[in-house]
Amino acid sequence: MTPVELSRTVLHAVRRAVDEGELSVAVPERVVVAPPGPGGCGDYATNVALQLARAAGRPPRQVAEVLLPRLAAAEGVTDVAITGPGFLNISLDRDASAEFVRKILREGDRYGHSDALAGQVVALRVPYEVRAEVVADAVARIVASQGGRVEIAHGEPADLRPVPAPEDPAPLGPDAARWALLHPAPHDRPRITADHLVQRESNPLFRVRYAHARTRALTRNAADLGFGAEPGPTGGHHSPAETHLTARPAAPAATGAPGNSATPTPLSESAPALVALLADHPRILAASAAHRAPDRLARHLVTVADATLALLPGVLPRGEEKPSAAHRARLALAEAAGTVLAGGLSLLGIDAPEHL
Repeated sequence: MTPVELSRTVLHAVRRAVDEGELSVAVPERVVVAPPGPGGCGDYATNVALQLARAAGRPPRQVAEVLLPRLAAAEGVTDVAITGPGFLNISLDRDASAEFVRKILREGDRYGHSDALAGQVVALRVPYEVRAEVVADAVARIVASQGGRVEIAHGEPADLRPVPAPEDPAPLGPDAARWALLHPAPHDRPRITADHLVQRESNPLFRVRYAHARTRALTRNAADLGFGAEPGPTGGHHSPAETHLTARPAAPAATGAPGNSATPTPLSESAPALVALLADHPRILAASAAHRAPDRLARHLVTVADATLALLPGVLPRGEEKPSAAHRARLALAEAAGTVLAGGLSLLGIDAPEHL
């Protein structure tokens, strides 16, 4: 179940509570679901009870208690808990997560693409300035992924005017130059420095491309061991030997590779967190298109990459372990993450090498 589908499920629970006379509120047009914050649990959380409390004339926790049984009965939901002042924390069926991973692998680089903007033409007027040109090009790619089309013109008044680059980014090379111009928010001045070229975890672009390359390497490594990807339960909750896995490469890498000094990440946390981020990818693309904001996509890719790097040490068998269904499922999840990273970089006009 994707965040969009879960949002509809939450709205359906609200609508049922209203129809059955348990709540007297106007059903909102949309609700937000997101990975749980500190103190939360499950796969997703929503603040819908806090959102409705004032209109309902009841404390948020009471509203949450009304919605809880209706959400818990929804298909694909395995558990619902209330935390804090009234947040609803939702756990999803792992089989649904497996089907979701299959969906990404089936759709490939087009995962997250939609026809939400079909037939729409977005007119952009930009100044003659390198950052504005690069941002406009990325916007055109992202809008196209949602079925729309961008027509770019130059002149004043401009309706797309990010803070200009302080110097020519061309010496960084095409990929690092585009990242340097696209990753910062439009109101932030981009840094045109060699930091974008270093192969260290301090460089967000390197982390994104490294995470993608590692997922491709793991597919090759797994083939050498005689197994392939098969979506299913990752086994993160059932493998004591892997309770805490350091987010480090499964094979030797360049000095400064992401994760070499990272703190241990529980596998039981890394897999669901990564699933949630991958499920959020279509919403990120839609928001990036709607707000003409490729920086949103760039920052999302960094977050996906970091979650991917936390998963990777648990993908291949360790020591005398034999490949299991959990290893095949983790490999499928890693491949799905690599697919999202490659597709996102492509929309930004940046290459995603398989070897790094």
